[in-house]
Amino acid sequence: MSGSSSEEKGSYDNPVRFKDQEYDTLLQSCLKSGILFSDATFPANQSSLVVPVDPDPKKAIKWLRPKEIKSNAVFVEGTMGTTDICQGQLGNCWLLAALSCLTMHPTLFVKVVPAGQSLSESYAGIFRFRFWQYGEWVEVIVDDKLPVREGRLLFSYSRSSNEFWSALVEKAYAKLIGSYGSLKGGIISEGMEDFTGGIAYSLPVSLRTPRVLWKALTAALARSSLLSCFIHATNVKDIGIVTAEGLIKGHAYAITDTDKVQKESEEVLLLRLRNPWGFVEYCGPWSDKCEDWDCIDGAQKTRLELAKVEDGEFWIGVEDFCRLFSTVEMCSVNPDSMSGDASNDTASPVWTLSSHQGTWVPMCSAGGSRRYPKSFWKNPQFRLVVSEKDVDDYDFGEDEFNVDDAVGGEEDEVDVVAPAIKTEKQEEKKKKGTILVELLQKYRRQKDKVNFLYIAFHIYKIPPELQDKPGSLDQQFFSNNRPVARSGKYRSIRSVWRKVQLEPGSYVIVASVYRPNQQGEFFLRIYTKTASIQGFQDFPCTNNYSVAVMSKPSLPEDEFRVQKWFDEKAGSDERVNAVQFMNLVNSVLEKDYELPLETCRQLIFGEDTGGRGRLYRAQAEKLLTSLRNLQSIFFQFDEDSSGTMSPFELTLALNAAGVECDSVVVQMLWERFGAGELYLPFYGFVSCVARLQVLFDLYERETSTEVKDSGINAWLLKLLAI
Repeated sequence: MSGSSSEEKGSYDNPVRFKDQEYDTLLQSCLKSGILFSDATFPANQSSLVVPVDPDPKKAIKWLRPKEIKSNAVFVEGTMGTTDICQGQLGNCWLLAALSCLTMHPTLFVKVVPAGQSLSESYAGIFRFRFWQYGEWVEVIVDDKLPVREGRLLFSYSRSSNEFWSALVEKAYAKLIGSYGSLKGGIISEGMEDFTGGIAYSLPVSLRTPRVLWKALTAALARSSLLSCFIHATNVKDIGIVTAEGLIKGHAYAITDTDKVQKESEEVLLLRLRNPWGFVEYCGPWSDKCEDWDCIDGAQKTRLELAKVEDGEFWIGVEDFCRLFSTVEMCSVNPDSMSGDASNDTASPVWTLSSHQGTWVPMCSAGGSRRYPKSFWKNPQFRLVVSEKDVDDYDFGEDEFNVDDAVGGEEDEVDVVAPAIKTEKQEEKKKKGTILVELLQKYRRQKDKVNFLYIAFHIYKIPPELQDKPGSLDQQFFSNNRPVARSGKYRSIRSVWRKVQLEPGSYVIVASVYRPNQQGEFFLRIYTKTASIQGFQDFPCTNNYSVAVMSKPSLPEDEFRVQKWFDEKAGSDERVNAVQFMNLVNSVLEKDYELPLETCRQLIFGEDTGGRGRLYRAQAEKLLTSLRNLQSIFFQFDEDSSGTMSPFELTLALNAAGVECDSVVVQMLWERFGAGELYLPFYGFVSCVARLQVLFDLYERETSTEVKDSGINAWLLKLLAI
């Protein structure tokens, strides 16, 4: 798999500095001054907690440094392990379960918790941690002031009461996403991805036989995948209920190991789980104090490190696991790790990663689902070319294609989870190329709010006749074609993904939110072996406005009206000013299409007036004719005759006016002339066209080689922002 160079910003070796804080500089400053670090960007007060305040004064929260809590405090006691992490008074078992999984993989762990940090040597009250965020590694700096209530850590703590690394990791992650309160309630996969940069996904336990599942989990752990599991709570009231077997519904457990023991003539397959609470353990067969262990020799118990203590960690037979648990969450740092099968195939091509940042802008690029055909095509599009074949037959062994993905079925519903089935006949052995697509929505977990949009992506095959067509595919294409693959039903979670096999050819990936006009940012990453990603296929913006609009002759009645107006209104210089021109135009245009004074001024200064805000008769006549023609174009998209049109139609309206702009320029146009509005009025459309004409003319006159080499699109984007 291709990786980032050590110098590239956002790579692990050169992480983004969160809040622009640089660790070494701050550390040395504190050591030199002898003053312990205090982080003003994440202060030790209620704004960083965002959790309810207890009215009892005795339970007031204090912020203390580790050695103020325990005189013998250490960053790490011995080695880091799964039982170091215990959940405090915060519903973030999802995060701590992911962290427990991470401790099982030292090479992954040190990426999050850089080595060399201590509460004694070179101690200055400052610590650093690194997390993956949407394609970049981010280094987060924190001081070591921790929230304490009645002498105990309020949130995460270690079973070794003098150890503080896990509490500091939790604080750094809380700072990253806004507050401790932001950590309440989540999906384990979020933490897994942010600790590794890997791809996380859910696997319903019922899809595997116990033995097959055990083998898959064993192979995944061997490949440094993070694993966790939970029992579905059928309703909110069931969350936190302890079952007869000592398991907690709706609660995240880490899967930390697999093993097997020999019980007389029977081979028993086991899984080791951990409850982040650090207590409340499974009490069924093969639990810590179960009599089943009496039949196992001491050597096997030693190998399994069986500890008959209430530490939250326990063994469970795979048969019981499959009966009691609902879902396994996996996070793989490499797409090959997702197969669940061990493989020594070194001849297969390596994975290449292509990443794209994008936005859903209301009224512009937030087109909604396929249920909204007039706007769906405006969603961000990414072109994909599968050039070769890397597999002979596709094994749908993973949760890679859902029941709800069947393209012939009901489209674009929202859902929570969907089971996987085989959708292709085993005998259909067409050679295909492998791609894995993941769409993540950004920054939806902030402060005390978690607000995930319902997201999905669709993949369409592009026919040969459209493969060389520049720009985004239009409404007609999506109305006439159905997707060949998709992520599944729209889901209100941070990320959706799918690993699919595609025949060689050209494709387009469309990233969308279920309802139109919902603001959001996203990160799209695509792993391929034999494919290339082109993203938005930019094309040079073109201007044929003079042919499409200005070449049409003036109406005789308009010529007469202009002549009469000038005879009555023009000054001694035979010109009219902006107010007089506005009155002329609005006497011709229909009421709902009248222009404000500012738009008229803009039109005047688009003409060759010698820097004066006044028009000659010929110029006024030409502009009036152009406005009539623009009005005719606008009529086509003003479906309710309200004098406005849907901003999603801006591209088509511009095309009708002879102006073709790529999606990036159109998005800038909307931000410049219509942001915050639900509909685009006629005068907004006129202003948009007028501004483009001025910029096209200026570009034609430009003599700078640098400007010409950068191209018209860069020119438009630069000057539209002014």
